[in-house]
Amino acid sequence: MADEKQPPPDGLSLVIDYVNTRDREAGSDDIGTPSELGRWLHEHGLLDGRTASELGEGELQRAVELREELREHMFANNADQPADWGALDRIVRRGRLQVRFTDDGEALLEPAAAGFDGALAGLLVPVAVAARAGSWRRVKACAADTCQWAFYDRSRNRSGRWCEMAVCGNRTKVRSYRARSSAGGEPQDAGAGS
Repeated sequence: MADEKQPPPDGLSLVIDYVNTRDREAGSDDIGTPSELGRWLHEHGLLDGRTASELGEGELQRAVELREELREHMFANNADQPADWGALDRIVRRGRLQVRFTDDGEALLEPAAAGFDGALAGLLVPVAVAARAGSWRRVKACAADTCQWAFYDRSRNRSGRWCEMAVCGNRTKVRSYRARSSAGGEPQDAGAGS
């Protein structure tokens, strides 16, 4: 079994952390203002301090749209369904994501555009690497409507649906059991199954 404390492969922690800037259960948003967005991007090495301090409402809107687009891709991964990559492709093109070789022969994928466009494209570098490596399909959003937390599915068969089975999975099963019971369905053990 994979070590739960190991970070996800291919730099996916960055993308997961970005999507999780919105916490539905707590009702908080770590990038709720242009200055909070700038601070987050700066702290994660995607923007210099000066550019980060100059972000406005337009950049905030684009950043939130990207976050929610990524979450939709994660929901598609839950159902093992194809997703529409058009919006992400436009961000990559605007940020001019390209391969650069280092002196020691390493190939780096990085944005050629500076500023905010480069920062958004930089957020998609791990997605591109993981899509190629096959690990992107394991990045999911919790199926619980009240949660939607992004997580890396470490289950052997990629069947994880909840960020934590003991919390969100159990809540969902209990709600489903109660709905069946109140609708006259036959009572079943709420803890049965996975």
